[in-house]
Amino acid sequence: MLSVSGLTISFDGEQPFTAVKDLSFSIGRGKTLAIVGESGSGKSLTALALMGLLPPKAKLQTSEPLIPLIRGKDVAMVFQEPMSSLNPVMKVGRQVQEAILVHQKIATAAAKSLAISWFGKVLLPNPEKMYDRYPHELSGGQKQRVMIAMAMCNHPTLLIADEPTTALDATVQQEIVRLMQYLQQEHQTAMIFITHDLALAAGIADDVLVMYKGEAVEYGTAEQVLKQPLHTYTKALLACKPSPEQKGYRLPVVADFTGHSVTDIYIPESQKSGPLPADSAPLLEVRNLGVWYAARSGITGKQPGHFKAVDDVSFTLRKGEVLGLAGESGCGKSTLGKALAGLAPVNTGQMFFNGADLATLSTREWRSMHRQIQMVFQDPYSSLNPRMTIGEMLTEPLMIHNIVPRSELEKEAKRLLGLVQLPADAFGKYPHQFSGGQRQRIVIARALSLRPQLLICDESVSALDVSIQAQILNLLKDLQHEFRLTYLFISHDLSVVYYLSDRVMIMQAGKIIESGDAASVLKHPKEDYTKRLIAAMP
Repeated sequence: MLSVSGLTISFDGEQPFTAVKDLSFSIGRGKTLAIVGESGSGKSLTALALMGLLPPKAKLQTSEPLIPLIRGKDVAMVFQEPMSSLNPVMKVGRQVQEAILVHQKIATAAAKSLAISWFGKVLLPNPEKMYDRYPHELSGGQKQRVMIAMAMCNHPTLLIADEPTTALDATVQQEIVRLMQYLQQEHQTAMIFITHDLALAAGIADDVLVMYKGEAVEYGTAEQVLKQPLHTYTKALLACKPSPEQKGYRLPVVADFTGHSVTDIYIPESQKSGPLPADSAPLLEVRNLGVWYAARSGITGKQPGHFKAVDDVSFTLRKGEVLGLAGESGCGKSTLGKALAGLAPVNTGQMFFNGADLATLSTREWRSMHRQIQMVFQDPYSSLNPRMTIGEMLTEPLMIHNIVPRSELEKEAKRLLGLVQLPADAFGKYPHQFSGGQRQRIVIARALSLRPQLLICDESVSALDVSIQAQILNLLKDLQHEFRLTYLFISHDLSVVYYLSDRVMIMQAGKIIESGDAASVLKHPKEDYTKRLIAAMP
């Protein structure tokens, strides 16, 4: 159906570079090609070239002219972040209707009916009501379903899905993938599925193309590439994803595979780190915690009650322990983390940290408590001030809390950069000059600057490539052992939670429904909800 031969994409300028080099592949009708690789490997640029959406500075070369595909009709694309792809001031139904009217010669009323029927096809609840909603009124999974409806409504010959499930929970990811496969088979659509997750590619693709630094390093059937990989980079990607066998070991990263086989990089049993011995006295004790938000409805906006984001939650966290917190989006994980960090109001219950009740602290008292409790957020770019240098961001908290004398500020900041394995010259640079993984290291360095006892990591590795994720997880373990840190590790990725955590809590609808040591909860779950989460993992 589609054949690409000798595709090269380059950029001119002060530092010209070739982003995609001599790439060739083909795909048949009704078949799926997974393009796999890390950020910056050229996956998305390849997709944009097929869509005719390359930036003006990009130069396109190919030994055969690209098929003149008609964007939106013969070829459609589902992007990674649906919120930035949907018009925030336009109802989602109107946006799908507009896509239909542009490519099909039908009346407006018929286009509206077709849009509503597509909302039903992508399993959105109450399609007629959904038509009149704005993007901000939908969950992440629902927004992605709208994008799929918009992409498929004109029966494209080729569907390009660029990381469509990266930020979604495992259960929602499973639903979205099944939906795309169903629609693909119904309309015999060819699909290019771009991802950095080889496990996901294994479950969806007929063929797999592995890209590294703009080049295809491995290309073949999914079974060939994923079960018998030939290239060291493919082996590295397969090994970087945490698996149950790797618990207690350092995770391999791509650099470990330079000149080594896949079996050489595991740490021997004698060097296995194992869990830290936790103190008997808890560092944090949470009793019957409740965090509520006002629930308004109707034209009058009257307040009929409260939405309980965190509902009667109790647990303890001992010094030197890693407590994993898992659950689907909207279950209350992040709200619980924010409440513990003083960033969300507490309505009921108590939170004892080193004997002090955090729930009763004033704003002034919280200022000193922030030295002890720090938070690492999911998106490092939005957590960093783009107008401040890394040095300024690291020295600011040091000055505010008088951690070191002013004469020692730069020295201390560079020491922190060294702790997270960044060069000292990062001190004078800005956030945009770093990759996603490097920015997350900077956020961790800033959190460590106050020498806290508790780090709350809120989905801090979920948006990272598997190899970068492995680096950050190794770093968190190293820092924990060096400084005897305590972590509350929040994630929807159960493989990561199992790898890092000593104990695990499963949260659903604001309540902790299951808890215990990591092995008992995730290998022998008791609750049906926990079993469903585990079954949904690719």
